[in-house]
Amino acid sequence: MADQRVVIVTGGGTGIGAATARLLCAAGHRVVVSGRRPEPLHRVAAETGALAHPSDTADPEAVRGLVDAAVSAYGRLDGLVLNAGTGRSGAVGDLSVEDWDAVIRTNLTGPFLLQRAALPHLLETGGSVVAVASVSALRNGAGNAAYATSKAGLLQLCRSLAVDYGHRGLRANVVCPGWVRTEMADRRMARFADEAGLDGSDAAYREATRLVPAGRAGDPEEVAEVVGWLLSPAASFVNGATLTVDGGVSAVDPGTAAFDFRIEPRGAAPGR
Repeated sequence: MADQRVVIVTGGGTGIGAATARLLCAAGHRVVVSGRRPEPLHRVAAETGALAHPSDTADPEAVRGLVDAAVSAYGRLDGLVLNAGTGRSGAVGDLSVEDWDAVIRTNLTGPFLLQRAALPHLLETGGSVVAVASVSALRNGAGNAAYATSKAGLLQLCRSLAVDYGHRGLRANVVCPGWVRTEMADRRMARFADEAGLDGSDAAYREATRLVPAGRAGDPEEVAEVVGWLLSPAASFVNGATLTVDGGVSAVDPGTAAFDFRIEPRGAAPGR
């Protein structure tokens, strides 16, 4: 196909990364899926025809190997989807240095290393970078210091790429999902259900999305569609942008939530 692109997707074994790999492969593009765990990568590769390349993108040597593998296999590189991520809960006073370092290394240093290694190839092709951040890059919540900081940094890292290299044809944009049903979110909801005495993860998702105008968590495929559009020529004049993919929650004023009688606070008395 005339518009065939070669794209590296990090965190490509599950969730948004796997959904993005499926969407791109179905459209005829060449995809390299990367992540630390080989098994889910190979499952996605077997399902889609993507090339699986296990690697830790926080390791400079591994990052160079990932870029070399993509270019060696397909002769070029047109796009990056920076989706690998991790989280450790804790307020500033509670986080260990080790937890802080682990989150920043995966969520921010890794994308920087991959952008830098891929940059010569992306400039040659007029490529596109899409980072999967989070609404936590724009708003914060309790016990979220490391994750929110890493995602806000990722947003500015991609803006820097857009500003510094936009005149050479490179585009870099960010999507900020809200709650999306992924393995990582499922684990958090299972903990939330235990902590709050809720009846399983589905109840936890319902509780966590009470303020979401869409009334639910998102699906990975819904985020993948936005990522695919940003990678495509259809978004040729979109650069340095931040798109929320959150069902509308970032548009909500929490100070007025009490006036919306459709929202029933957890623990409210029956009949209220």
